[in-house]
Amino acid sequence: MLINSFNQNMWVMGTIITFLVLWTLIWKGFALWTSARKGSKAWFILLLIINTFGILEIIYIYLIAKKSEENEKLME
Repeated sequence: MLINSFNQNMWVMGTIITFLVLWTLIWKGFALWTSARKGSKAWFILLLIINTFGILEIIYIYLIAKKSEENEKLME
């Protein structure tokens, strides 16, 4: 019984870790691509070094990058 419970817990932890790795990889890739396209070197380095499970990447994509796009449109 103890071995079954241990195996089940390991499967659950493995699934959670796999999900977090994929989640982070997707957001990190999109944020790095966005920052490189916009020429934001500081953000690119920050996003590359700091791992926040996608939180910093989501903030950059939806808050920082959007604001700079809006400012660019206003300048035209």
